[in-house]
Amino acid sequence: MTASALLNDLKVRKFRPVYLFHGEEPYYIDLFSDYIEKNLLSDAEKGFNQTVLYGRETDVLTVLNSAKRYPMMSDYQLVLIKEAQDMKWSKEGDDKKNQDPLLAYLEKPLESTILVFCYKHGKFDKRKKTYKAIEKSGCIFESATIYDNKVPGWVEDYAREKAYRMNPRASALIAEYLGTDLSKISNELDKLMLNIPKGNEITVDDVQNNIGISKEYNVFELQDALAKRNVLKANQIIAYFASNPKANPIQMVLGALNTWFTKVLKFHYIQDRSPANLARELGVNPYFVKDYELAAKNYNLGRLFDIMSILREYDLKTKGVESTGNTDSGELLKEMVFKIIH
Repeated sequence: MTASALLNDLKVRKFRPVYLFHGEEPYYIDLFSDYIEKNLLSDAEKGFNQTVLYGRETDVLTVLNSAKRYPMMSDYQLVLIKEAQDMKWSKEGDDKKNQDPLLAYLEKPLESTILVFCYKHGKFDKRKKTYKAIEKSGCIFESATIYDNKVPGWVEDYAREKAYRMNPRASALIAEYLGTDLSKISNELDKLMLNIPKGNEITVDDVQNNIGISKEYNVFELQDALAKRNVLKANQIIAYFASNPKANPIQMVLGALNTWFTKVLKFHYIQDRSPANLARELGVNPYFVKDYELAAKNYNLGRLFDIMSILREYDLKTKGVESTGNTDSGELLKEMVFKIIH
């Protein structure tokens, strides 16, 4: 089940008796559990029918004692186990006589109890009978870590759900500077949206003004300068990065340039140069295709292979390989950009 489908089910009160939210990315685990905790029961019902437990402070028998109760003056009761990865789960027996009591409950859960396990920072073992029982009688959602190249699309989808439009360059800028932490991204977007009327497009200026990213000196402007082989602009941006190393760490700049030049290299090998196919093959929004086309004109295959070697060389230097350790990151960036352009 997709995240949007699961959230829609919750909104129309189509509940399952057991939920397991697990995975490396905590954003969706928090999103679903918070929604259930806030909306399953009314404020009047929560006093008698809502139990919140924490994995490190509870055990299976406590969970079962809570789950087996019947609701009072309500259709449902909620038993929510947060940080379930820290709970002491009982062992699964090999025969009916020694069967795990939790497993026995999960195979025949009470329809009036909504039992929710929030299992963070890792995957629940899918080989376990417990997992299979929840899969059969309830709902399992794995909140997987999102890949870097999927973040701009996620940002655009998030904005769309909130009734905004997102400029592709703005979503890419957010992805590059905020990384893959969806909770951090959603928080920043929510704050940004407070200053923009619904239905409007969120622009690069909006992102730069509200999230604190420099309008003229950011990694996308550097990529643009390199694509055009604009030596002056590239050096201005690198000088700014050197004076603000915490806001523009060299590792982030290297990672962004490596990804970008890899796509420029790939551009040369694509036979079908239609905008739609190029966007699909490069994994970018069609809005950016012209940028890669320009860069490919200015850097032939041989030069691009040299640039990839330069990027690897300076990545190693940031880690102390073939470096005295006395050269700061700003100087390394200046050297690297000089070699790339010249």
